[in-house]
Amino acid sequence: MLKKFVIFTILLVAFSATGAYGQILRTGESPLLDADSVRRDFSDQPYFGLYKDNYFIFGPSVGPRPTKENTNIKFQISIAQRLTRSTLPWGTYLYLFYTQKCFWNVLQNSMPMTDLNFNPGIGITKPLFVKNRYIGKLTFLIEHESNGRDSIQSRSWNRVALAANVMVTKNLMVHGKIWVPIVDGENNRDIVDYCGFWQAGFQVLSDNRRFMCGLTMVKRKGWNLNANVVLDLAFRIFKRDNQYLYLQFYNGYGEGLLDYNKFHSQVRVGLLIRPKLFSDY
Repeated sequence: MLKKFVIFTILLVAFSATGAYGQILRTGESPLLDADSVRRDFSDQPYFGLYKDNYFIFGPSVGPRPTKENTNIKFQISIAQRLTRSTLPWGTYLYLFYTQKCFWNVLQNSMPMTDLNFNPGIGITKPLFVKNRYIGKLTFLIEHESNGRDSIQSRSWNRVALAANVMVTKNLMVHGKIWVPIVDGENNRDIVDYCGFWQAGFQVLSDNRRFMCGLTMVKRKGWNLNANVVLDLAFRIFKRDNQYLYLQFYNGYGEGLLDYNKFHSQVRVGLLIRPKLFSDY
């Protein structure tokens, strides 16, 4: 376990030092840039960078009495690789995405990693402009998610998705994602009942971009008001870095693939490394 932790820490530090997918602003700049400068930044940015939030957080369940079984570490590594140097038709860019999420019960004997989820994908991203100002991006992607297990613990599904991130103002970003599920896992045929067909949320930033709070809701199947909810609070530790003190509250189903059909309410705190502008969800 110590070896795994060391490897993870090295990767996390390395990711924080790279230019990030979508990270085209320098700290303190206005999020509404002119179109020409954004296109140059998209072309000039490093091929390899961050995609979703990267974090390492620890905490107990909410409601039931905290125990060794329901208090754990959750960490996520998420990266993107631009596959083309030049701009594709319609001003788009081709990316390869990869996200890995893990639940680690460090308080139990042998410190088992109880659930490990793999989420590769490929997609085309288009920057969005209004009146020659950059306001966000639109991504069409195909992604797979599975836990790499066999027998009755095997879980997997695929999604063809359309996602968007839009800066409404310099302090407010809204995001949404809708997908067509293709369920190929024999043991999770009902996964869309718990993980739904779409999600939406928002993110609020302070003027100096040091404070962030966000809310993401994943609508579960049905017409009633049921949703999996993720609440994020973050404070950037240093003004010129993208490392944050981070609190995450998860309430609902589908937090991990193995127990996708079991309800979880969990609060965790730790370290967050994220793109300076758009983190995907």
